Amino acid sequence: MSAKGLGLPLIAVVGLAALGVPRVVAHDLRLVGPSVNALLVFVPIAVWLAVVLWKRVPNAFVTLLAVGAAYGVLLGLTHQVLWAESFGGDPPSLGGNLAGGLSPAVEALLLRAFAFGSSLMTGLAVGAAVGAVGWVLSRLVPGLRPGND
Repeated sequence: MSAKGLGLPLIAVVGLAALGVPRVVAHDLRLVGPSVNALLVFVPIAVWLAVVLWKRVPNAFVTLLAVGAAYGVLLGLTHQVLWAESFGGDPPSLGGNLAGGLSPAVEALLLRAFAFGSSLMTGLAVGAAVGAVGWVLSRLVPGLRPGND
């Protein structure tokens, strides 16, 4: 889908997604407590929703799914960059029947790939959940409907 179909420029989609990166950094480096972490979780997604409703995009669900996808990519990249610091020199390893079955390099690559995939799925899930809320609100509240200026 083109940026025009999203109702926001691509840079705005990425910019909204980037609002979630400080939480990733704060979480991976254990920089904040639960209260600040909660703010870093919920304020960005509230901003996502507010912007999409304010701009009256054609389909809030699709737009926020795109924001979530971009967030997932940024989440995955940030986790990769902070991998060593996040695990304090004790990175995860495969266990059970898979323990020691792969070379350390292949095991690390596999774990990092699954972590990146997990981040992408998390971003998509958050985008879908917020998008569903946005879609419902844009349909229920007359002043938030697309094209209702």
